[in-house]
Parts: sequence; C-alpha cells; structure tokens
Amino acid sequence: MFNLENRFQSFLKLFQKLLIVHWQTLLLLFVGVGLPLLIFEQLAIIVWQNGGFVWDRFILLSIHQTAQPGLDTFAKTITPLGVKKGVVPATIAIAVIMLYRKRWRSLTYLLLAVGGTGVINLIAKALFHRDRPALWEAAAHAGFSFPSGHAMSSMSFIAALVILTWGTRWCWLIATLGSGFVVAIGWTRLYLGVHFPSDILAGWMVSLAWVIGVNLIIRPHLKPENLEPPSEETSLMPEELQT
Repeated sequence: MFNLENRFQSFLKLFQKLLIVHWQTLLLLFVGVGLPLLIFEQLAIIVWQNGGFVWDRFILLSIHQTAQPGLDTFAKTITPLGVKKGVVPATIAIAVIMLYRKRWRSLTYLLLAVGGTGVINLIAKALFHRDRPALWEAAAHAGFSFPSGHAMSSMSFIAALVILTWGTRWCWLIATLGSGFVVAIGWTRLYLGVHFPSDILAGWMVSLAWVIGVNLIIRPHLKPENLEPPSEETSLMPEELQT
C-alpha cells in the first residue's frame, strides 16, 4: 500500500544526506556562478535597453580629471598586459610546463577557462554592439565595448591560477597580487577612455562564472586513487568513464 508519509520521510533523509555531502559545491555554484551571472544579466539588460548607465559617464569623467603625463605612460604600458603582451604569453608558458609535466587535466582546465572567455567575449560584443565611449579624445580603438575583453582575459587568467593552486602556499600570493593586476587592467581601460565601467564589471562577472563553472565540470584537482604524479592526470576518472 502506498504510504505517502514514509516516502516523504525517505526523501527528506536522502535530501539531507545530499546537502551534507555537496553543500560546498552547491555554495560555490551559487556564489561563484549564479550571482555573477545574475549581475551580468542585469548589466546586459540595461545596456541592451537603454545603452548604458548614468554612472558610466560620471565615473569615466571623474577618472579623466586625474589625467597627467605620468599616468598616461603608466596606463599605456600596463594595459597591453591584459591580453596580448601578458595573459596570452603567460598562459602559453604555463600550458607548456603543464604539458611537459603531464598535468593534462589541469591543462585542459586552463585552456578552457582562459580560451573560453575569449569566445564568450567575441559572441557578446557581436550581440550587444555597444559603441566605445566618446567623452574625450581617447586612443584609437576598434571594435565594440561590452563586455571588456581585457577585463575578461585578466580575470579568467588570475581566477584560473587561484583555482589551480588552491590549497598550496602559492594560492593566496597569486590571489593578492592577481587581484591588484585585475584591478589595474580594469583601471587602465577606464583611464584611457576605451571602456565604460559597466563593461569592466560585466567582463569580471561573466569570467568568474565561466571559470568557476568549468572548474566544477573538469575538476582539475580530482586525482585517481593510488596514482602518483606525473601520471595522476593522464586518465579519466571511473565516474567519467561511466558517462
């Protein structure tokens, strides 16, 4: 005979066990993926419907008031590090080291995390078609504005390194110095007048969501039992083989 109360109690027991086992993953999914995507969604809606925010213009003009020759030189020197002269060569160098050390799972994660943001950026810019700021004579810069490719590239690179070094003595050093790097790249894009603040914020949010989401799928720290480096990342896990 069907007993609804017993079925419901059984469900509650399993539900509780699943929450106990997976609460950290669920929290990371909510904080690291859900909230950033929600923020990006709200920014994207306003940009799509209204073309931007009032505070975009206010913040850009406030930053421009600090302009001086020394900061001009600093910004122009630092900003290329966000993609072509910094993140890209650094990613390639780390990828070669991982390949040599047979860290294939970590290498897969790094390439998907950093490379994926580039693809997302191209698609988003083609979709939103937001023009660059034109509040003053800025350095010539082609392409669309939303979201910022430099912000996405720098954030995805640093966030991926933090995840890859999680639990080691390098993690907090990378997180601290990397946060400064990400903020500095974002500031240069605003100082040079080639991006709106909402471009930067949107780039950070979607990059965080992507990098953390890929981490939950690839799980670069997952290691088969009874295997020692460097062979520990050269094969699929039993649960992955089942799929």
